[in-house]
Amino acid sequence: MGLFKKFVNQTRKPEGFLGKLMVGGMNGGHAKMADWGMTHLNGFDAANIVELGCGGGRNAGALLGRYRNARLTALDYSDVSVEKAKAFNQAEIAAGRCRVLRGSVDKLPLEDAGFDLATAFETVYFWPGLGACFAEVCRVLKPGGCFLICNESDGTDAASLRYEKIIDGMKCYTVQQLAAALKQAGFSAVKADHHPSKPWITVLARK
Repeated sequence: MGLFKKFVNQTRKPEGFLGKLMVGGMNGGHAKMADWGMTHLNGFDAANIVELGCGGGRNAGALLGRYRNARLTALDYSDVSVEKAKAFNQAEIAAGRCRVLRGSVDKLPLEDAGFDLATAFETVYFWPGLGACFAEVCRVLKPGGCFLICNESDGTDAASLRYEKIIDGMKCYTVQQLAAALKQAGFSAVKADHHPSKPWITVLARK
């Protein structure tokens, strides 16, 4: 495997030196997309948030800034990501507003109906089966809770589909595929938006 392929494969589960480089780049590289995605939460309040596939922790910090009275759990299955997310949100962890856990979305180490809001930025491409993972997200949300998915790829753009061919385990989903899996997992209302000039998408689902 060439160096470029080894590096881009770190997007799935960052490990070692290359993983640390990747996670550091994620925080800045996805910021504009994530901020656009968060605008879809305008008018929605949350006291308990779970940020799934948290990467380097930048979006967890942005959510804590947006919801100043909330507590947030950030989760990732990469040790490198967990370490980076803890460092990035050190002040909020010390203040008791944030915790960072290692775990997988198909078996969330979280209580039933404990969260108002779940978020997943640029991560569902790598989840081990949407059905089981979305059912777990539904389980940990309170009735009326919201699940926000935000992706740079709409499942049809050529650039992302090229990466799909070289990154092990990557799957780019269309809005229709995501919506169908969410409804099958128990979400009742699903609303999607497409960026006007980029292949970015948000999908917002209610329990």
